Amino acid sequence: MANASYTAFRTGLMTGAYDLDTAVLKVALVTGYTYSAGHATMADVASAGGVVNGTPGALSNVTVNGGVVDADDCAVATTASGAPHVLIVFQASAVTGGADVPAAQQKLLWFFDTGTSLPITPGGGVVTISWPETAGKIYKLG
Repeated sequence: MANASYTAFRTGLMTGAYDLDTAVLKVALVTGYTYSAGHATMADVASAGGVVNGTPGALSNVTVNGGVVDADDCAVATTASGAPHVLIVFQASAVTGGADVPAAQQKLLWFFDTGTSLPITPGGGVVTISWPETAGKIYKLG
């Protein structure tokens, strides 16, 4: 597999279902999950056998400029695991921000299994997610 966005996310960009620099975005380390473009929520990930390791990290200082999404590097608290983990970025709140909504309403954005240090095998403690500094940053539209 290669890094990808979810179909519902791409559609939602056209309908206003996302406000990437207002909503609370988080990244989770997930094991036991196989990407499906048709998945739309974190509940779909769990139903497909995906297990979130530890506590997802919130993306801070999210910027959207010229179709490119970027944010500060973030930390994810994990438990030790010998299994490889992928990264899933999701909208944890309502589009207007605020508290986390239930998993069935947490909208999937991006799946990452390819890149520097990916997949990750956490040893427990804190894993720092360093987003690329290249032109595409976290995500580039188009």
